[in-house]
Parts: sequence; structure tokens; C-alpha cells
Amino acid sequence: MRGRLIYLMGPSGSGKDSLLLAARAPLEARGCRFARRVITRSAEAVGEDAVGVTRAEFQRLEGEGAFALSWQANGLAYGIPREIDDWLDAGHDVLINGSRGHLDTARRRYPKLLAIVLQVDEAVLRQRLLTRGRETPEQIEARLARSRELQAGTAFSPRPLAGEGPGERVGQAGTIILDNSGPLEDTLSRLLHLLDENRRCA
Repeated sequence: MRGRLIYLMGPSGSGKDSLLLAARAPLEARGCRFARRVITRSAEAVGEDAVGVTRAEFQRLEGEGAFALSWQANGLAYGIPREIDDWLDAGHDVLINGSRGHLDTARRRYPKLLAIVLQVDEAVLRQRLLTRGRETPEQIEARLARSRELQAGTAFSPRPLAGEGPGERVGQAGTIILDNSGPLEDTLSRLLHLLDENRRCA
């Protein structure tokens, strides 16, 4: 049986990198694979376990068909290596750090993907971005504006659903919205529960 793509999204500063790091050991123990993104900035400047390349190197890799998915956001280029298709074909579930703006394209390629978007209160998000000191205040405000715009989109507009757990909602088109404004261990527990409910990585 082909594995399922788990597409984790969220604005910069939402805690995706911390959640991915915390989830890695328990999910790998359940047979889930993690994909390292290729990004056009040095790995030292990225909080996640990513592969940093130059713009020219990224364009070469993209032209050679090295990516299963690729997109542009916030002045950077991102790619997900094609090896995820081998993992999926071998029956492994695969968790990737995805893009909210690229979700529709990803769904066309992987119709059965499980879409999970992390959201945090804007005040918490602003403080996290300021604390990490990676961008200017103007760049941070631009990121927050883009986050509001994406959150207002149809895919992330939550609808009521009976039986939702604390800190989770379901958006239109089956997008699971997971709140990460509180302690990381609570978010991790809810993520593992959600994946178990969907009978993936379990």
C-alpha cells in the first residue's frame, strides 16, 4: 500500500521547526520518513534541518527534475526532493515542511495528502519572530500580513466539527488547523493523536 504524504504548514515563527524536531523520534519509530527541504539560503541561517543552496544551484536542481515539489515564498526558493516518491511507493508515510500558498498544487500531485496547518495568536507570532532576530521589523510585519492573507483563504477558514479535540479545528477541504500558541509538548501530543486517528504513522 502506498504511503501518505503528511503536509505540515504554518507561518514562519509558528514553531514548525521545533515541532518537527520533537516529533521526529516518535514518528520514525512508527515508520514515518522525514524529508529535508532544499532552500536558497545557508543552512546555518535556517532553524530547520535543511539543505542550503545558492539560487543558481537551486535552478539547476529544479531543471534536472530533482524536486517532487518546489515553490517561492518570502524571497526564497524551496524544494522537496523527489526521493519522497520512492518512500511513498515503498509504503512509508512521509512528513514534509510545506507551504500554505503551495497547498493546492501539492494536492493536485498528492490527492490523498493529509494537510495540517499550525496557527498561533498573532501577538505570539510577532514576539517569536522578533526574538529570533532573523529579520527586520518591516520584514516581520510583511510576514504577518502574508499570514493573515493566507489564513483568510478558503483552505484555512475553520468550520465547526463535532468531536474536535482541544487546540484543533478542521478547515475547509479537510485541512486540520492545529493551535501552537501554548506548550510544545501539548502540540506534539495532539499531532501524534491526529496522525493515529488518520491511521498514518501508527
